[in-house]
Parts: sequence; C-alpha cells; structure tokens
Amino acid sequence: MNRETVVTEALALLDEVGLETVSTRRLAKRLGVEQPSLYYHFRTKKDLLAAMAEAAMAPHAAAPLPSPADDWRAWFLENSRSFRRTLLQRRDGARLHAGSTPTGDLDRIRHKMAFLVDSGVPEREAQMAMLAAGRYTVGCVLEEQADSGPKEDLPADVPAIDREAAFEAGLALILGGLLLRTAPTGSEVPPEPER
Repeated sequence: MNRETVVTEALALLDEVGLETVSTRRLAKRLGVEQPSLYYHFRTKKDLLAAMAEAAMAPHAAAPLPSPADDWRAWFLENSRSFRRTLLQRRDGARLHAGSTPTGDLDRIRHKMAFLVDSGVPEREAQMAMLAAGRYTVGCVLEEQADSGPKEDLPADVPAIDREAAFEAGLALILGGLLLRTAPTGSEVPPEPER
C-alpha cells in the first residue's frame, strides 16, 4: 500500500458513498488494513481530503496550457468548462474541491495568469476574473450535484433548468464583464468568441 493507492481507493469510496460518509475507518476496511496504518501516509483526514481533491483535479490539470497564439476569450471560456467537467466526474466533486488550496497547481496558475496579462488583460482584472469564474463554476456544480432529480412540487409552468445552458449563460456574463473592464475607453467591446 502506497500513498497513490490510498488516494485512488479513497476516490473510489467517495464515488460509492459520497463525501459525508467517507471516513478513514471505511477506507481502512476497503484497503484491508488497520485504520492507524493510514496515518503513515496521511496524518489527518484533512490531509487525505486535500490529496483526494488534488487527484480529482488531474483531468483539468492535464488540459493543455494556453499558448500565445490562443484567443484569450475562447481560452477563458474553455478553461472554466474544463474545470466544470472535471468537478462533475466525481460524486461530490465540487464539495471535495471547495476550500482546497491548489498548491500542486501553482505553476499552471501562474502560466494562465501570465497568458491573460500578456494578452492585454490587466493583472488585477485577470486575477478577479479567474477567481470569479472558479467560484462560479464550483457553485454551479455544487447546485447540480445536490440536485436530487425532478422537482415534483414545482408548478407546471416553472420550466426545468438546463444546467449546461445556465452555466454557459453565467459564464458569458463573467466574460462580458471582463471585456467591459479591459476595453479601452471609448472603444467597442469585441464580440465573444464562438463556442
């Protein structure tokens, strides 16, 4: 048993039982070991959850980094979409991620920020837009993953929410606000990139 095996099995347990029910006792039983042996790899449950959150982000962390030739607007949208897809791959993925610190991803974050700044987005606006888009995405996925299905108690004239369309609409508003903040005074805001 190594650290990677523990995290892999912990994520599998998460997918089976949900975040509320993941415990070191259950994980030890799943691994066929005594609970104290987990503390060799993770001193606390918080440490284990942080490692799980980092591992769960692997698909997003493996996405190609932006290159100077990329349109920053299209990249900004796709980066948020990739983040959403990754969060949705795990049961309670957004809850697992919420509040985690991306310490293993700092070089990638720096690269993304430099790309936005080099593309003409002021640094402060780039930071705030990335933060807003990230928190917006986590919030959308939290709602989506908490949804237990059709709401039978809603009146018939209340339309069902298309989660992806709603996410895209909100993301477009964030990008639109960023475009307004980055457009030179008196100039027209360029149209958003096509999907």
